[in-house]
Amino acid sequence: MTSLKTAARGAIDQHTAELIRLSERLHADPETAWEEHRAAAMVPELLDRSGFAVTPKYLGLDTAFHASFGSGPTKIALCAEYDALPGLGHACGHNLIAASSIGAALGLAEVADEAGLTVEVYGTPAEEGGGGKIELLDRGAFAGTDLAMMAHPAPVDVAEARPFAVSHSKISYRGKSAHAAAYPEAGTNAADAFTVAQVAIGLLRQQLPSSARVHGVVTHAGDAPNAIPEHASGRWYVRAETLAELAELEPRVLRAFEAGALATGCELTVKPESKPYAEFRADETALAAYRANAVELGREFAPDGTAARMNRASTDMGNVSQVVPAIHPYLGIGSLPAINHQREFAAYCVGGTAERALLDGAIALAWTGIDRVAV
Repeated sequence: MTSLKTAARGAIDQHTAELIRLSERLHADPETAWEEHRAAAMVPELLDRSGFAVTPKYLGLDTAFHASFGSGPTKIALCAEYDALPGLGHACGHNLIAASSIGAALGLAEVADEAGLTVEVYGTPAEEGGGGKIELLDRGAFAGTDLAMMAHPAPVDVAEARPFAVSHSKISYRGKSAHAAAYPEAGTNAADAFTVAQVAIGLLRQQLPSSARVHGVVTHAGDAPNAIPEHASGRWYVRAETLAELAELEPRVLRAFEAGALATGCELTVKPESKPYAEFRADETALAAYRANAVELGREFAPDGTAARMNRASTDMGNVSQVVPAIHPYLGIGSLPAINHQREFAAYCVGGTAERALLDGAIALAWTGIDRVAV
């Protein structure tokens, strides 16, 4: 295994400049969920030049791709995320995820024949709420995979992902417009419906498990102060420890939105943005191997605490982990006090510390894939 790991690292090192350039290009050109057309073309370019068979628009998804190298009996999958956050750019570091997964794939391809590997890369769009991996799973992706992996940027290194299950919904109320001063009694205020719903959710929180999370944003609530809003819309997330707990919790939250409709006389529409994201089921053997490989590279795992909480963030990689063995470690980029989903964090997703995390992540993932051969 030592010689295989040396060869894999050497291949990654040879592509250092290209991997960093890929990360920088993605960071400078953020695209949000299901709109990642430039990223979906850009990310597999290096794989294509390196002999991978690349399939764009994979399984009918315009911004997904699949790339494959080798024909060995052990199938290792790397997941590349590349969607950005609306209004915040790459404030969750998906540019680094994509580049580190590409790097790991190139390292594994170098030893695929000798190690008996088939190396696959899945370009997975819409992680930030759209459930791209769930769509791919439903269409047959990840079949026969022995291990699926990716590494996610965070303030500090954490090996084990323990994300919440989560549902994502678009909420809208339809009322009736009227002049707010002259004919207020003729209006039905859709913005008020959200006010009632949010008060109800706030009161509900006292009766929720301490691990539950309910949060959202109103994205539209009227156009003019002198016109009663006839339409209001928003996006809401409900999180719980498991899908089973989420199934019990979500109807209680829905009743709060129904209360807004009942109190105001508005019409309520709830539309899921994707299927729910599942909790994560880590493959313990692969996780132990990743820990050892990361430590060998000089990385240090943070103790439990505020800085390590990113491992609780929801991800559609949880759904992958319910079907095939998987790991989803976190790579520290030295960003504190900046944390994920802040503009300041996005600034840390390029530069020297981010580049080291990118390369360490690629090597540690590749080494963990090689370790899988021995299992």
